[in-house]
Amino acid sequence: MIGPTRLRKKRREIFLSLLPVLVILAVFRVYPIATALWRSFTNWDGLYRSDWIGLRNYVRFVTDGSFWMILRNTLFLLVNVPLQVFIGLIVALLLYERVAGWRFYRSVIYIPQIISAVIIGFLFKIFFGYNGPVNAVLKAIGLESLAIEWFGNSYTALAVIVFAIVWFSIGWQAIVLLGGMSAIPPSVFEAAVIDGANYWQRAFRIVIPMLVRVMEFAVIASGVWTLTQLFPFLYAMTRGGPGYETSTLDYMIYLKSFGLGFSSDFGLASAIAVMLLVLVLALTMIEMRVANRADDWS
Repeated sequence: MIGPTRLRKKRREIFLSLLPVLVILAVFRVYPIATALWRSFTNWDGLYRSDWIGLRNYVRFVTDGSFWMILRNTLFLLVNVPLQVFIGLIVALLLYERVAGWRFYRSVIYIPQIISAVIIGFLFKIFFGYNGPVNAVLKAIGLESLAIEWFGNSYTALAVIVFAIVWFSIGWQAIVLLGGMSAIPPSVFEAAVIDGANYWQRAFRIVIPMLVRVMEFAVIASGVWTLTQLFPFLYAMTRGGPGYETSTLDYMIYLKSFGLGFSSDFGLASAIAVMLLVLVLALTMIEMRVANRADDWS
């Protein structure tokens, strides 16, 4: 049994060992969030003016005609999450089964992740430009009616952005899921092969059920990333336009803070940031609750 003196010493050692982490979290996480929350209730201009105005920033943004369009765009772009997880799962399964050329595919599948997102955005802007390669191919094969101005319409522009995000994220998804597959005991597959299980039976009855937790992590991480890290893609491809047709909450934070010249409104940008934080937390809790219920049912 540990004595009182030894117990206090042990607690002090634990606290001191955690202190650096707590300080880092307080400086780089708690303080910025608390500051943004406080500033969201003011008319802060980034320099001198910082008067308390209550909920006026929130009301002004919600009642703005562009709010629902921006929220629609943000939620629409979440479509990429199931797409990238599904395609990443297929790629991971093929790599795990060591199809022909799997070593080459494994070495190149992660390349998009090491390329700057801004560069990828500019490349897709060139490819899907009206005089770009995509329309040139469509015209060459007799599909002139499909050769359109992809970034001139909000829906086609958002579809191109989703395509770019999925292409960018497949490598990360495949690596994460492949890591989960490597934790599955080889004896499980050996027994399945002996029992006569084919490729699809091994995939859907062994691999996928044993990757539920890994896939849950992939979905949550990808969802949070989509809500908070799309700025370089939007900036490079559409600049949020035409108008606010392809803007999202995270891009609006930039526009209200730095994108409108001398009319920047940091108080409103802080309010949008707080709303984005609430949306991220809500979606994360919903995804975790759905995953936990799926585990209970299984």
